[in-house]
Order: sequence, then structure tokens, then C-alpha cells
Amino acid sequence: MRKNGHLKMINIIVTSKPVDGLLHYSYEYCCALKAADIPARVHIITRRDYAPEDYMASLENKYKDTIEDVYINDYYPSDDKEVNMVMGHSMVSIPYRDLHEYDEDRYFMLHSLFRKKPIISVHSENDIEGYSLALEHFKIDITYCLCDKEVYPNGHGDHFEKTINFSLYKTPKDDIMFKYLFLGTNKEYYNELSDVVPNYESHGILTMQGEDYLNPDWNNVSAPVQNLMGMFETYVYNKQTFDPAPRIIMECKYFNKEIIYNRSADIIDGGSVYMNREPQEPNLEEIVKAYNELQRVG
Repeated sequence: MRKNGHLKMINIIVTSKPVDGLLHYSYEYCCALKAADIPARVHIITRRDYAPEDYMASLENKYKDTIEDVYINDYYPSDDKEVNMVMGHSMVSIPYRDLHEYDEDRYFMLHSLFRKKPIISVHSENDIEGYSLALEHFKIDITYCLCDKEVYPNGHGDHFEKTINFSLYKTPKDDIMFKYLFLGTNKEYYNELSDVVPNYESHGILTMQGEDYLNPDWNNVSAPVQNLMGMFETYVYNKQTFDPAPRIIMECKYFNKEIIYNRSADIIDGGSVYMNREPQEPNLEEIVKAYNELQRVG
């Protein structure tokens, strides 16, 4: 590795909703890279009508220290050489698919961030066709792929497992408000609960505020939430569709919360993989390998 004065900055780019797990992975890996003396920062380009304050609240609710090196809608072209990183393909495909939702300034920043910069890209399969088109649209010509081969056995790239950096977390305060927690942060997840929630009288459903599909008779808890892990006793994992990175499962394991796995054992996907894993510290080995290679070719 080159001396610090010549290291390229890693821009970890986030284009998701403010409660998306990829936001938190991005910040956690940014902190881990900086601790390893690799310059890194998180660049967030806000999605839809979410405000910068929504993203900061999501980070501040979860982490104990002052949030640093996070830039929201704040990027302009630089002469310095940089490397980009996304913790999931959707961070590239979302802004391509939803370009109509961006004003002129954010559209400019997206292109300035992505254009002709090498990128470390963590494999996901929620929008494969859109991802390929997005690479072409944003003129991303050098990619280094990382992939969790247990979750995506047919994916491409060096094996890499996203793990949560619990050393950054606030300790939950025991303040139980309901017994069971469900995840309903998009329409698909929420609709899957229609036949389930009535069986759990003391429940909370983690949701996005203001969505038109929410049932007002249910206990909807709008994200981001302060002290989420201290509010419930048992997490009911109910997702019947493919789930590539269920962070709440690992958080429950780490904080000794009970989990009910409410789905058929015949469904094998990312959720099944995570049920058999235990929390572990982030491993930077493959990211550093990719970074060194992109420093060399750049």
C-alpha cells in the first residue's frame, strides 16, 4: 500500500432510504477503513422526499459517537483521484431507475460521483438488468466485484460477507413497549403480515412514515426509531420473499433477543444463511485487496 499522503479517497455512496441497512453498512465500513488508516467518507444522495435530517437521525439513533465524514447532497468534482464503493448493486441501479425523482443539483452530483471512477461493488440481485444499464449510463468503466457466495452462489466476485460493526452501537435501554416486532418497511413486506399480525396482540411494525398501504389499526412504528432494540422482546421474521441481508436478525443475536422464524423451512435464501451465522467483526481483507488493485490500475 502507498504512503498515506498518496492514498486515494474511498467514496462510499448511498442512494437508499434513510433506514435501509445499506446506509448503516456504509457508515460502519467507512469507520473501519478510517481505523485502518485508509481515507474514507460516506456520500449520501437523498432519495425521493427524504431530508438530510432523516439520514442523520437514522445514524445518530444507532451509534454512540459523533457522526463524522458523512456528506449529504454535498459533492462536486475534484481533481483528486478517488475510488468509489457501494455496499450493494442497488446503490447504483436505484438512481438510474428513479432519475425522474432527482432535481438538477442531485442529478449533477450523481454523475459527478460515479462518472469514470473505479468502483468496488458488492453483489446483490434485486435489479441485475438495471444495474448493468446503470453502469453504462453513469459511465462506470472499472468495477471490482465482491460477493457473498453463500447468499449468492451464482454471483461474481471475491467472497465477501457484510458484517455489522457492533463496537459503534449504543447499548439498548430496556424499555419494552410491545412483545413482538415485525418488519414492514416496504409494501411487499407489510402485505405479507396481513394474516399474521392478528395473532400477535402485543406487536409493533417497523414502517416508513406516511405510506398509503399502512393499516391504521395496527401498531405502526415509524422509522428511524430511537432505542429500537430496547422496545421489544421477540422479533418475528416473517419474510416469505428473498431477503439478502436481514440486519435485525444479527442485531437480535448480538443483543440476545428471541427470534421466531415464521416461514417454511423449505425456503432457502439470504435469511436462511444469516440464521446460521453469528455476529462477527467486519473483515476488511477483500476490500483492501480491491482497493490496492484499483490504486494500481488507476
